[in-house]
Amino acid sequence: MAEIAERPTTAGARAFLIGAHVGADTAREGESLLQELSELVWTLGLPIVGERLVKVAKPQASYWIGSGKAEQLIAEAKEAGAQVIVFDNELTPGQQRNWEQLSGLAVIDREEVILDIFAGRAQTREARLQIELARAEYSLPRLARAWGHLNRQQGGGLGGKGEGESQLEIDRRLTRRRIEKLREELEEVRAQRATQRKRRQRIPLPRASIVGYTNAGKSSLLKKLTGADVLVEDKLFATLDPTTRRVEVPSGQTLLLTDTVGFVRRLPTRLVEAFKATLEEAMLAEFLVHVLDASDPEIFEFHRTTMSVLEELGAHEKPILTVLNKVDLLPDADARAPLQRHFPDPIFISTKTGEGLDELLHRCGGLLADRPLVLELLLPHERGDLLALAHRAGRVQSSEVRDDGTHLIAVLPPRVAEQLKPYVQPTPEISELEEETERVSG
Repeated sequence: MAEIAERPTTAGARAFLIGAHVGADTAREGESLLQELSELVWTLGLPIVGERLVKVAKPQASYWIGSGKAEQLIAEAKEAGAQVIVFDNELTPGQQRNWEQLSGLAVIDREEVILDIFAGRAQTREARLQIELARAEYSLPRLARAWGHLNRQQGGGLGGKGEGESQLEIDRRLTRRRIEKLREELEEVRAQRATQRKRRQRIPLPRASIVGYTNAGKSSLLKKLTGADVLVEDKLFATLDPTTRRVEVPSGQTLLLTDTVGFVRRLPTRLVEAFKATLEEAMLAEFLVHVLDASDPEIFEFHRTTMSVLEELGAHEKPILTVLNKVDLLPDADARAPLQRHFPDPIFISTKTGEGLDELLHRCGGLLADRPLVLELLLPHERGDLLALAHRAGRVQSSEVRDDGTHLIAVLPPRVAEQLKPYVQPTPEISELEEETERVSG
Protein backbone atom coordinates (compact mmCIF):
# COMPACT_ATOMS: atom_id res chain seq x y z
CA MET A 1 0.00 0.00 0.00
CA ALA A 2 1.40 3.40 -0.98
CA GLU A 3 2.18 6.00 1.64
CA ILE A 4 -0.42 8.76 1.39
CA ALA A 5 0.94 12.14 0.36
CA GLU A 6 0.00 15.20 2.35
CA ARG A 7 -2.96 17.10 0.98
CA PRO A 8 -1.85 20.20 -0.97
CA THR A 9 -2.67 23.38 0.92
CA THR A 10 -1.06 26.00 -1.28
CA ALA A 11 -1.34 27.03 -4.90
CA GLY A 12 1.02 25.31 -7.28
CA ALA A 13 0.32 21.59 -6.69
CA ARG A 14 0.04 19.89 -10.08
CA ALA A 15 -3.44 18.46 -10.69
CA PHE A 16 -4.77 15.58 -12.80
CA LEU A 17 -8.54 15.78 -13.41
CA ILE A 18 -10.90 12.80 -13.68
CA GLY A 19 -14.55 12.91 -14.68
CA ALA A 20 -16.85 9.89 -14.92
CA HIS A 21 -20.22 9.60 -16.61
CA VAL A 22 -22.79 6.81 -16.83
CA GLY A 23 -24.06 5.98 -20.31
CA ALA A 24 -23.48 7.51 -23.72
CA ASP A 25 -26.27 10.09 -23.37
CA THR A 26 -24.34 11.93 -20.64
CA ALA A 27 -20.99 12.04 -22.42
CA ARG A 28 -21.48 15.58 -23.67
CA GLU A 29 -22.54 16.78 -20.25
CA GLY A 30 -19.55 14.98 -18.74
CA GLU A 31 -17.21 16.85 -21.08
CA SER A 32 -18.84 20.15 -20.15
CA LEU A 33 -18.61 19.38 -16.43
CA LEU A 34 -14.96 18.41 -16.76
CA GLN A 35 -14.28 21.72 -18.53
CA GLU A 36 -16.04 23.50 -15.69
CA LEU A 37 -13.94 21.58 -13.17
CA SER A 38 -10.78 22.71 -14.96
CA GLU A 39 -11.92 26.33 -14.57
CA LEU A 40 -12.59 25.74 -10.87
CA VAL A 41 -9.16 24.15 -10.37
CA TRP A 42 -7.52 27.02 -12.25
CA THR A 43 -9.39 29.47 -10.03
CA LEU A 44 -8.01 27.58 -7.02
CA GLY A 45 -4.50 28.11 -8.38
CA LEU A 46 -3.55 24.54 -9.29
CA PRO A 47 -1.81 23.95 -12.65
CA ILE A 48 -3.42 21.11 -14.63
CA VAL A 49 -1.11 18.46 -16.09
CA GLY A 50 -3.76 16.17 -17.54
CA GLU A 51 -7.42 15.18 -17.55
CA ARG A 52 -9.51 12.15 -18.48
CA LEU A 53 -13.22 11.53 -18.95
CA VAL A 54 -14.26 7.89 -18.48
CA LYS A 55 -17.49 6.01 -19.04
CA VAL A 56 -18.78 3.51 -16.49
CA ALA A 57 -21.72 1.12 -16.61
CA LYS A 58 -22.70 2.09 -13.07
CA PRO A 59 -20.93 3.73 -10.10
CA GLN A 60 -18.72 1.31 -8.15
CA ALA A 61 -18.57 1.22 -4.36
CA SER A 62 -14.78 1.24 -3.95
CA TYR A 63 -13.52 3.83 -6.46
CA TRP A 64 -16.69 5.08 -8.23
CA ILE A 65 -15.07 3.52 -11.33
CA GLY A 66 -13.60 0.02 -11.67
CA SER A 67 -10.35 -0.79 -9.83
CA GLY A 68 -8.54 -1.64 -13.08
CA LYS A 69 -9.45 1.71 -14.64
CA ALA A 70 -8.48 3.44 -11.39
CA GLU A 71 -5.01 1.90 -11.52
CA GLN A 72 -4.64 2.94 -15.16
CA LEU A 73 -5.60 6.55 -14.41
CA ILE A 74 -3.27 6.69 -11.40
CA ALA A 75 -0.40 5.57 -13.65
CA GLU A 76 -1.28 8.32 -16.14
CA ALA A 77 -1.45 10.92 -13.36
CA LYS A 78 1.95 9.94 -11.99
CA GLU A 79 3.51 9.89 -15.46
CA ALA A 80 2.23 13.44 -15.97
CA GLY A 81 3.87 14.50 -12.71
CA ALA A 82 0.63 15.10 -10.80
CA GLN A 83 0.67 15.73 -7.08
CA VAL A 84 -3.10 15.69 -6.61
CA ILE A 85 -5.97 13.92 -8.35
CA VAL A 86 -9.15 15.96 -8.64
CA PHE A 87 -12.34 13.94 -9.15
CA ASP A 88 -15.33 15.73 -10.71
CA ASN A 89 -17.85 13.35 -9.15
CA GLU A 90 -18.68 13.45 -5.46
CA LEU A 91 -16.62 10.86 -3.60
CA THR A 92 -17.67 9.25 -0.35
CA PRO A 93 -15.12 9.40 2.49
CA GLY A 94 -14.39 5.70 1.89
CA GLN A 95 -13.84 6.15 -1.84
CA GLN A 96 -11.53 9.10 -1.19
CA ARG A 97 -9.44 7.04 1.23
CA ASN A 98 -9.31 4.15 -1.25
CA TRP A 99 -8.01 6.41 -4.02
CA GLU A 100 -5.35 7.92 -1.75
CA GLN A 101 -4.20 4.56 -0.47
CA LEU A 102 -4.02 3.11 -4.00
CA SER A 103 -2.23 6.09 -5.51
CA GLY A 104 -0.14 7.57 -2.71
CA LEU A 105 -1.35 10.96 -3.98
CA ALA A 106 -3.70 13.47 -2.42
CA VAL A 107 -7.23 13.07 -3.85
CA ILE A 108 -9.97 15.69 -3.67
CA ASP A 109 -13.35 16.07 -5.33
CA ARG A 110 -15.34 18.96 -6.82
CA GLU A 111 -16.91 19.83 -3.46
CA GLU A 112 -13.54 20.24 -1.77
CA VAL A 113 -12.33 22.45 -4.64
CA ILE A 114 -15.34 24.74 -4.29
CA LEU A 115 -14.98 24.85 -0.51
CA ASP A 116 -11.32 25.88 -0.85
CA ILE A 117 -12.21 28.61 -3.36
CA PHE A 118 -14.91 29.95 -1.07
CA ALA A 119 -12.58 29.84 1.92
CA GLY A 120 -10.03 31.98 0.10
CA ARG A 121 -12.55 34.56 -1.12
CA ALA A 122 -15.10 35.09 1.65
CA GLN A 123 -14.71 38.61 3.05
CA THR A 124 -17.41 39.15 5.66
CA ARG A 125 -17.55 37.55 9.07
CA GLU A 126 -20.74 35.69 8.23
CA ALA A 127 -19.37 34.27 4.97
CA ARG A 128 -16.16 33.17 6.71
CA LEU A 129 -18.14 31.43 9.46
CA GLN A 130 -20.41 29.72 6.95
CA ILE A 131 -17.48 28.40 4.95
CA GLU A 132 -15.59 27.25 8.02
CA LEU A 133 -18.70 25.38 9.16
CA ALA A 134 -19.17 23.76 5.74
CA ARG A 135 -15.51 22.70 5.65
CA ALA A 136 -15.69 21.28 9.17
CA GLU A 137 -18.82 19.27 8.33
CA TYR A 138 -17.17 18.04 5.12
CA SER A 139 -13.94 17.04 6.87
CA LEU A 140 -15.46 15.28 9.93
CA PRO A 141 -16.07 11.90 8.23
CA ARG A 142 -12.75 12.24 6.37
CA LEU A 143 -10.42 12.82 9.32
CA ALA A 144 -8.96 9.33 8.94
CA ARG A 145 -7.23 10.63 5.81
CA ALA A 146 -5.12 12.93 7.93
CA TRP A 147 -4.56 10.70 10.96
CA GLY A 148 -4.69 7.15 9.61
CA HIS A 149 -0.90 6.78 9.94
CA LEU A 150 -0.77 7.72 13.64
CA ASN A 151 -0.66 5.22 16.50
CA ARG A 152 -2.74 5.45 19.63
CA GLN A 153 -1.45 7.60 22.44
CA GLN A 154 -0.43 5.69 25.52
CA GLY A 155 -2.27 6.39 28.74
CA GLY A 156 -0.93 6.93 32.29
CA GLY A 157 2.83 6.48 33.43
CA LEU A 158 4.22 3.43 35.13
CA GLY A 159 1.87 0.47 35.20
CA GLY A 160 -0.02 2.09 32.34
CA LYS A 161 -3.78 1.82 32.17
CA GLY A 162 -4.00 0.62 28.62
CA GLU A 163 -4.41 2.50 25.37
CA GLY A 164 -5.65 6.06 25.52
CA GLU A 165 -7.60 8.00 22.91
CA SER A 166 -6.37 7.80 19.37
CA GLN A 167 -5.43 11.06 17.71
CA LEU A 168 -8.35 10.44 15.36
CA GLU A 169 -10.83 10.27 18.24
CA ILE A 170 -9.41 13.46 19.77
CA ASP A 171 -9.60 15.27 16.46
CA ARG A 172 -13.17 14.18 15.85
CA ARG A 173 -14.19 15.42 19.29
CA LEU A 174 -12.51 18.78 18.72
CA THR A 175 -14.10 19.11 15.29
CA ARG A 176 -17.59 18.43 16.68
CA ARG A 177 -17.03 21.09 19.35
CA ARG A 178 -15.88 23.53 16.69
CA ILE A 179 -18.99 22.82 14.61
CA GLU A 180 -21.20 23.58 17.61
CA LYS A 181 -19.30 26.80 18.31
CA LEU A 182 -19.54 27.92 14.67
CA ARG A 183 -23.29 27.34 14.64
CA GLU A 184 -23.65 29.47 17.78
CA GLU A 185 -21.57 32.28 16.27
CA LEU A 186 -23.60 32.15 13.06
CA GLU A 187 -26.83 32.57 15.01
CA GLU A 188 -25.40 35.72 16.62
CA VAL A 189 -24.38 37.15 13.24
CA ARG A 190 -27.78 36.34 11.73
CA ALA A 191 -29.44 38.19 14.59
CA GLN A 192 -27.31 41.24 13.76
CA ARG A 193 -28.28 40.94 10.10
CA ALA A 194 -31.98 40.78 11.04
CA THR A 195 -31.54 44.03 12.98
CA GLN A 196 -29.90 45.64 9.94
CA ARG A 197 -32.77 44.50 7.75
CA LYS A 198 -35.38 45.99 10.09
CA ARG A 199 -33.53 49.30 9.95
CA ARG A 200 -33.57 49.30 6.16
CA GLN A 201 -37.25 48.42 6.09
CA ARG A 202 -38.08 51.68 7.85
CA ILE A 203 -37.65 53.19 4.38
CA PRO A 204 -39.16 50.48 2.14
CA LEU A 205 -37.26 50.90 -1.12
CA PRO A 206 -37.86 48.30 -3.85
CA ARG A 207 -35.20 45.62 -4.20
CA ALA A 208 -34.07 43.39 -7.04
CA SER A 209 -31.41 40.68 -7.04
CA ILE A 210 -29.02 39.78 -9.84
CA VAL A 211 -28.77 36.00 -10.03
CA GLY A 212 -27.20 33.58 -12.45
CA TYR A 213 -24.40 31.21 -13.26
CA THR A 214 -20.99 32.20 -12.01
CA ASN A 215 -18.94 34.22 -14.50
CA ALA A 216 -22.01 35.29 -16.51
CA GLY A 217 -21.24 38.97 -15.86
CA LYS A 218 -23.41 39.73 -12.82
CA SER A 219 -20.84 41.91 -11.06
CA SER A 220 -20.01 43.67 -14.33
CA LEU A 221 -23.70 44.50 -14.73
CA LEU A 222 -23.96 45.92 -11.20
CA LYS A 223 -20.85 48.03 -11.82
CA LYS A 224 -22.13 49.28 -15.18
CA LEU A 225 -25.59 50.23 -13.93
CA THR A 226 -24.62 51.77 -10.59
CA GLY A 227 -20.95 52.70 -10.82
CA ALA A 228 -20.34 50.40 -7.85
CA ASP A 229 -16.74 49.65 -6.92
CA VAL A 230 -17.04 45.87 -7.06
CA LEU A 231 -14.57 43.16 -8.02
CA VAL A 232 -14.86 42.06 -11.63
CA GLU A 233 -12.70 39.10 -12.66
CA ASP A 234 -12.82 36.47 -15.40
CA LYS A 235 -12.90 33.72 -12.80
CA LEU A 236 -15.54 31.48 -11.28
CA PHE A 237 -16.77 32.78 -7.93
CA ALA A 238 -14.96 36.12 -8.20
CA THR A 239 -17.69 37.51 -5.92
CA LEU A 240 -19.04 35.71 -2.85
CA ASP A 241 -20.46 38.37 -0.54
CA PRO A 242 -23.62 40.21 -1.61
CA THR A 243 -23.19 43.84 -2.63
CA THR A 244 -26.16 46.21 -2.74
CA ARG A 245 -26.16 49.54 -4.59
CA ARG A 246 -28.82 52.02 -5.72
CA VAL A 247 -29.86 52.75 -9.28
CA GLU A 248 -32.50 55.16 -10.58
CA VAL A 249 -34.80 53.80 -13.27
CA PRO A 250 -36.31 56.05 -15.98
CA SER A 251 -39.63 56.31 -14.12
CA GLY A 252 -37.82 58.09 -11.28
CA GLN A 253 -37.99 55.17 -8.88
CA THR A 254 -34.91 54.32 -6.84
CA LEU A 255 -34.12 50.60 -6.95
CA LEU A 256 -31.76 48.69 -4.66
CA LEU A 257 -29.86 46.18 -6.78
CA THR A 258 -27.98 43.28 -5.18
CA ASP A 259 -25.32 41.08 -6.76
CA THR A 260 -25.47 37.54 -5.32
CA VAL A 261 -23.09 34.57 -5.40
CA GLY A 262 -23.05 32.69 -8.70
CA PHE A 263 -24.21 29.12 -9.18
CA VAL A 264 -22.49 26.07 -10.66
CA ARG A 265 -23.74 22.63 -11.55
CA ARG A 266 -23.36 20.04 -8.83
CA LEU A 267 -23.28 22.76 -6.21
CA PRO A 268 -22.91 20.78 -2.97
CA THR A 269 -26.03 20.77 -0.81
CA ARG A 270 -24.11 21.99 2.24
CA LEU A 271 -22.96 25.01 0.23
CA VAL A 272 -26.52 25.86 -0.77
CA GLU A 273 -27.32 25.76 2.94
CA ALA A 274 -24.18 27.68 3.89
CA PHE A 275 -24.93 30.48 1.44
CA LYS A 276 -28.62 30.87 2.14
CA ALA A 277 -27.76 34.10 3.92
CA THR A 278 -26.19 35.41 0.74
CA LEU A 279 -28.93 34.03 -1.47
CA GLU A 280 -31.60 35.33 0.91
CA GLU A 281 -31.54 38.49 -1.19
CA ALA A 282 -33.08 36.49 -4.02
CA MET A 283 -35.94 35.44 -1.75
CA LEU A 284 -36.53 38.95 -0.35
CA ALA A 285 -36.30 40.83 -3.65
CA GLU A 286 -39.44 41.93 -5.47
CA PHE A 287 -38.06 40.62 -8.75
CA LEU A 288 -34.95 38.92 -10.10
CA VAL A 289 -32.55 39.83 -12.90
CA HIS A 290 -31.31 36.49 -14.27
CA VAL A 291 -28.04 37.05 -16.15
CA LEU A 292 -26.84 34.46 -18.69
CA ASP A 293 -23.81 34.40 -20.97
CA ALA A 294 -25.35 34.50 -24.46
CA SER A 295 -22.08 33.36 -26.03
CA ASP A 296 -21.72 30.18 -23.98
CA PRO A 297 -22.77 26.97 -25.77
CA GLU A 298 -24.00 25.58 -22.44
CA ILE A 299 -26.38 28.50 -21.82
CA PHE A 300 -29.50 26.31 -21.67
CA GLU A 301 -27.91 23.97 -19.10
CA PHE A 302 -26.76 26.96 -17.05
CA HIS A 303 -30.30 28.34 -17.12
CA ARG A 304 -31.65 25.03 -15.80
CA THR A 305 -29.01 25.00 -13.04
CA THR A 306 -29.90 28.47 -11.80
CA MET A 307 -33.65 27.84 -11.93
CA SER A 308 -33.17 24.61 -10.00
CA VAL A 309 -31.31 26.41 -7.21
CA LEU A 310 -33.91 29.21 -7.14
CA GLU A 311 -36.60 26.57 -6.78
CA GLU A 312 -34.75 25.08 -3.81
CA LEU A 313 -34.74 28.56 -2.26
CA GLY A 314 -38.42 29.16 -3.00
CA ALA A 315 -37.64 32.18 -5.21
CA HIS A 316 -38.49 30.74 -8.65
CA GLU A 317 -42.04 32.14 -8.73
CA LYS A 318 -40.93 35.77 -8.48
CA PRO A 319 -41.02 37.97 -11.60
CA ILE A 320 -37.80 37.33 -13.54
CA LEU A 321 -36.13 39.48 -16.19
CA THR A 322 -34.00 37.21 -18.38
CA VAL A 323 -30.86 39.11 -19.40
CA LEU A 324 -28.59 37.65 -22.09
CA ASN A 325 -25.17 39.26 -21.60
CA LYS A 326 -22.05 39.26 -23.81
CA VAL A 327 -23.98 39.61 -27.09
CA ASP A 328 -20.90 41.37 -28.45
CA LEU A 329 -19.28 37.91 -28.54
CA LEU A 330 -21.99 36.36 -30.75
CA PRO A 331 -20.84 35.71 -34.34
CA ASP A 332 -23.76 37.59 -35.95
CA ALA A 333 -27.32 38.80 -35.42
CA ASP A 334 -28.75 35.44 -36.55
CA ALA A 335 -27.21 33.81 -33.47
CA ARG A 336 -29.86 35.56 -31.36
CA ALA A 337 -32.78 33.76 -33.03
CA PRO A 338 -32.53 30.43 -31.13
CA LEU A 339 -32.10 32.32 -27.87
CA GLN A 340 -35.25 34.36 -28.55
CA ARG A 341 -37.16 31.15 -29.24
CA HIS A 342 -35.97 29.48 -26.04
CA PHE A 343 -36.24 32.33 -23.54
CA PRO A 344 -39.44 34.32 -22.95
CA ASP A 345 -38.96 37.99 -23.87
CA PRO A 346 -35.17 38.19 -23.24
CA ILE A 347 -33.17 41.41 -22.94
CA PHE A 348 -29.97 41.31 -25.01
CA ILE A 349 -27.18 43.32 -23.40
CA SER A 350 -23.43 43.81 -23.37
CA THR A 351 -21.81 45.22 -20.26
CA LYS A 352 -18.75 45.84 -22.44
CA THR A 353 -20.43 48.03 -25.09
CA GLY A 354 -23.47 49.20 -23.10
CA GLU A 355 -25.97 47.70 -25.55
CA GLY A 356 -29.38 46.99 -24.05
CA LEU A 357 -28.76 48.60 -20.64
CA ASP A 358 -31.34 51.34 -21.23
CA GLU A 359 -33.93 48.73 -22.15
CA LEU A 360 -33.10 46.78 -19.00
CA LEU A 361 -33.62 49.87 -16.82
CA HIS A 362 -36.93 50.60 -18.55
CA ARG A 363 -38.07 47.03 -17.95
CA CYS A 364 -37.10 47.33 -14.28
CA GLY A 365 -39.09 50.55 -14.09
CA GLY A 366 -42.08 48.80 -15.63
CA LEU A 367 -42.11 46.26 -12.81
CA LEU A 368 -42.13 49.15 -10.32
CA ALA A 369 -44.71 51.29 -12.14
CA ASP A 370 -47.44 50.94 -9.53
CA ARG A 371 -45.18 50.79 -6.51
CA PRO A 372 -45.10 53.73 -4.05
CA LEU A 373 -42.00 55.95 -4.08
CA VAL A 374 -39.93 56.92 -1.06
CA LEU A 375 -39.07 60.63 -1.20
CA GLU A 376 -37.50 63.29 0.95
CA LEU A 377 -39.41 66.55 0.55
CA LEU A 378 -38.91 70.14 1.65
CA LEU A 379 -42.30 71.86 1.45
CA PRO A 380 -42.64 75.67 1.77
CA HIS A 381 -44.40 76.85 4.93
CA GLU A 382 -47.20 78.39 2.85
CA ARG A 383 -47.98 75.07 1.11
CA GLY A 384 -49.91 73.43 3.89
CA ASP A 385 -52.12 71.88 1.19
CA LEU A 386 -49.19 69.81 -0.07
CA LEU A 387 -48.33 68.67 3.45
CA ALA A 388 -51.94 67.60 3.94
CA LEU A 389 -51.84 65.78 0.58
CA ALA A 390 -48.75 63.82 1.62
CA HIS A 391 -50.42 62.76 4.88
CA ARG A 392 -53.71 61.94 3.18
CA ALA A 393 -52.48 60.04 0.14
CA GLY A 394 -49.28 58.43 1.46
CA ARG A 395 -47.44 57.43 4.60
CA VAL A 396 -45.22 60.04 6.26
CA GLN A 397 -42.19 58.42 7.92
CA SER A 398 -40.90 61.59 9.58
CA SER A 399 -41.78 65.27 9.63
CA GLU A 400 -39.87 68.28 11.01
CA VAL A 401 -40.59 72.01 10.78
CA ARG A 402 -37.44 73.93 9.89
CA ASP A 403 -36.62 77.55 9.09
CA ASP A 404 -36.72 76.93 5.32
CA GLY A 405 -39.87 74.76 5.31
CA THR A 406 -41.30 71.44 6.45
CA HIS A 407 -38.91 68.53 5.96
CA LEU A 408 -40.46 65.08 5.61
CA ILE A 409 -39.73 61.59 4.36
CA ALA A 410 -42.82 60.00 2.89
CA VAL A 411 -43.96 56.92 0.98
CA LEU A 412 -46.21 58.20 -1.83
CA PRO A 413 -48.13 56.73 -4.76
CA PRO A 414 -46.65 57.63 -8.17
CA ARG A 415 -49.35 60.19 -9.10
CA VAL A 416 -48.83 62.12 -5.86
CA ALA A 417 -45.05 61.83 -6.10
CA GLU A 418 -45.24 63.44 -9.56
CA GLN A 419 -47.15 66.42 -8.11
CA LEU A 420 -44.53 66.89 -5.36
CA LYS A 421 -41.51 66.31 -7.62
CA PRO A 422 -40.39 70.01 -7.54
CA TYR A 423 -39.87 69.71 -3.78
CA VAL A 424 -37.82 66.50 -3.75
CA GLN A 425 -34.51 66.74 -1.85
CA PRO A 426 -31.52 64.37 -1.66
CA THR A 427 -31.44 62.71 1.74
CA PRO A 428 -28.37 61.37 3.54
CA GLU A 429 -30.55 58.98 5.52
CA ILE A 430 -32.10 57.37 2.48
CA SER A 431 -28.76 57.24 0.68
CA GLU A 432 -27.18 55.53 3.66
CA LEU A 433 -29.89 52.89 3.79
CA GLU A 434 -29.95 52.39 0.04
CA GLU A 435 -26.23 51.69 -0.16
CA GLU A 436 -26.02 49.54 2.94
CA THR A 437 -24.91 46.03 2.00
CA GLU A 438 -25.81 42.75 3.66
CA ARG A 439 -22.49 42.82 5.45
CA VAL A 440 -21.66 42.13 9.07
CA SER A 441 -18.09 43.24 9.60
CA GLY A 442 -15.73 41.46 11.89
